Amino acid sequence: MERWVIVNPAAGRGKVGRLSGAILKAARERGARAFLTEGPGHATEIASQAPEGARVVAVGGDGTVHEVLRGLACTGKVLGVVPIGSGNDFARMLGLRGLPWKEALEHALFAPEEAVDLGLVNGEPFGASLGIGFDALVAKRALTAPPFLRSMPRYLYALFGVLKDLRLPEGRVLLDGEEVHRGRLLLLAAMNGSTYGGGIPIAPGANPRDGLLSLVLAREFSRPGVVLILPKLLLGRHLGHPQVLALSGREAVVEFAHPVPAHADGELLPESTTYRAELRPLGLKVVARRAGAKGERPAVRPVPA
Repeated sequence: MERWVIVNPAAGRGKVGRLSGAILKAARERGARAFLTEGPGHATEIASQAPEGARVVAVGGDGTVHEVLRGLACTGKVLGVVPIGSGNDFARMLGLRGLPWKEALEHALFAPEEAVDLGLVNGEPFGASLGIGFDALVAKRALTAPPFLRSMPRYLYALFGVLKDLRLPEGRVLLDGEEVHRGRLLLLAAMNGSTYGGGIPIAPGANPRDGLLSLVLAREFSRPGVVLILPKLLLGRHLGHPQVLALSGREAVVEFAHPVPAHADGELLPESTTYRAELRPLGLKVVARRAGAKGERPAVRPVPA
């Protein structure tokens, strides 16, 4: 099996760049081909060139993972992750968040593979999350946040920036062909993992191996209403709110009269009036770490001489 390591030096607000020399050296010492990306889209290009059956490791955050995923989705290639980013929600989904980079690299290169569900939105792949509406505006605003803000503080900075211009679109949501909402819609999250925005537990019960999207709809909210529900959201206790609807299914279709922003794994999508989200059950090969394996070291191969 070939092993490719794709390092994004811009990830983690430049943290990966400072570590890139050591990461590339460690990967090559372990017999992997190692690449440094040169700009947006380059990770997708590299991943697409890896041979069928290769293990392709993304070093960075959710943006890097999303680019690599786009280059290997619907193939026999295996996705590994070394989470050194500002969000790392895909890594959370795989039980990898918090691993030191050397341990994470060793795990990504040599631990056993397994399968998780693969998300698709309008035919494009996503790993952990799809957000439509308010949270996509927040993701867009987060791109201009101060560099020292990371993870949840960055999300909150962007959220309050967007809140002042809050306007809710009229939308229609169908789940597995049945209409489940018609009217004003703050946001819709179609989740494979449980968190987005750097650890916000938007869908606490999501399971990336059950073949189902976890759908969370926040219906009509005022500005004060968004502020008041925020503490519950951060604790994962928002699902009892009367304006929040939690459902699950194989396919969700969201329709608007005018284009509405959306993001996949925190990466902005082209704005559209219609979004069709679905899952391909166990359609993505990954190197994960189960919750029960916390503290256990993966079996590794000897470092080549």
